[in-house]
Amino acid sequence: RTAFTHSSAANQPKNGNRESYERLEFLGDAVLSTAIADYLYKKYPFKDEGFLTKMRSRIVSRNQLGKIAVKFGVEIFIEAESGLAGRSNSISGDVFEALIGAIYLDKGYAFTSRYIKEKIIRYHFDMEEIENVETDYKSKLIEWAQKNRKELRFTLVEETGSGQTKMYVIEATVDGVGYGRSGNASKKKAEQAAAELCAGALQIFQNSL
Repeated sequence: RTAFTHSSAANQPKNGNRESYERLEFLGDAVLSTAIADYLYKKYPFKDEGFLTKMRSRIVSRNQLGKIAVKFGVEIFIEAESGLAGRSNSISGDVFEALIGAIYLDKGYAFTSRYIKEKIIRYHFDMEEIENVETDYKSKLIEWAQKNRKELRFTLVEETGSGQTKMYVIEATVDGVGYGRSGNASKKKAEQAAAELCAGALQIFQNSL
């Protein structure tokens, strides 16, 4: 239950900490990162640490974890302020990490590592595709816009909440037309997600970069 509880719906603080998913998220992030590092180290015995670091970063990116969380149906169980859970891919990704932390506490590292490799990586990640994926969508979109003399803007269209419930909604527009809108607790992450949606809508990366 704690793994699925956002701070906006948490009980009153105990010893200064609300009973939300945030501490479990911290733990789950470390366990997930370690398990994936172990998997990549063994899968690519001749690759250097730069390659391994880049692959791990792509796998555990907030966007990727958000997508996996949706596949697992995590958002259905999130307890948060009305409408908040459904508006942020980031929250689902955070809760997914908290779930990994909860599994680790219940079952230990060996079980959790095996679960991550056999139930998550095996069925939800294409390593060849991840090797070739472009993760800095905003920079590539800016490069494309400059090359093609397009007016690209990232506009803050909505800002809600405060503190733990802060949410920024960013829209990416090209020549005044909106092609991607995303919300996140981080402006930079919202811009990256909006850029990815925009690039996908225009099929930019497939055809031009």
